[in-house]
Amino acid sequence: MPDASELVVDVKDLKMYFPILRGLFGRRIANVKSVDGVNLNVKKGETLGLVGESGCGKTTVGRCILRLYEPTGGTIIFRGLDISHLPERKIRPVRKSMGTVFQDPFNSLDPRQTAGSIVGEPLRIHHAFKNKADYEEQVAELFKFVELDPSMAKRVPHEFSGGQRQRIGIARAIALHPALVVCDEPISALDVSIQAQIINLMEELQDRLGLAYLFISHDLSVVRHISDRVAVMYLGKIVEITSAQELYKNPLHPYTKALLSAVPIPDPVVERARKRVPLTGEVPSPLDPPAGCPFCTRCTCSVSECSKVSPKLRQVGDSHEVACFNVK
Repeated sequence: MPDASELVVDVKDLKMYFPILRGLFGRRIANVKSVDGVNLNVKKGETLGLVGESGCGKTTVGRCILRLYEPTGGTIIFRGLDISHLPERKIRPVRKSMGTVFQDPFNSLDPRQTAGSIVGEPLRIHHAFKNKADYEEQVAELFKFVELDPSMAKRVPHEFSGGQRQRIGIARAIALHPALVVCDEPISALDVSIQAQIINLMEELQDRLGLAYLFISHDLSVVRHISDRVAVMYLGKIVEITSAQELYKNPLHPYTKALLSAVPIPDPVVERARKRVPLTGEVPSPLDPPAGCPFCTRCTCSVSECSKVSPKLRQVGDSHEVACFNVK
């Protein structure tokens, strides 16, 4: 366990349940357990990759950390402060130390604002400039940070390419030099030729500004490249977490093995020779998750205990944690 002073964010037993309401008076009839007991942390200057298939709760974890959602349960410690249930007037100053990069580089930008206004918005909201000249100087510097010409600041979003729009989004996210940036699938909507440029830019900014990233993605090849550690999520729970090198070299959880076996390999000889790990059935609904291990209905090596008790994350090696009864 890292020293508390090293942690930017420490999430413990995080739960986020969304109610299903029915009737004229909105009677609650059930809960969708989008996040159900997640534990993770991100250290200074580190990139934690959060992976899993669509609907597993990855984005909800990020939004809870940003306090766009108030969690149903658990604690979120951000730089030593418990922000789990802070009221809006108290959470707003904390958000100066947080940034976010969204998946869609077009819909996340206001089409009526200029690029310079979008990038400078955090500065205006938090009054982080002395005068107009200082504001314009900071905006120009941010454009240079993301390798855009400051003369483009007067253009509107539709005048930029997808990659340039995402650079504008990144510039906005780092405007106040945050400690943590939540990246919610920041390259999935971009051309493959542009993805590498954006990843390299993010790595350069991390080294330059000392940023910590929570990198949410379903692209395991990208996560392998950018992440220091990787957490694998399934149906609202973390099932495995370790260093990126260890995860790809020695995956332990059956779900992790299945995910990695589905990643295409460019070498056709290696691709034909490797063993696939098939998954059976469909992903259970978070409205009615299975008893016991959430993966037991699709696992080929489940035992009777799996359908009765939900396994907890436990350490099985040096900084390698897994939630599976079959892993010794």
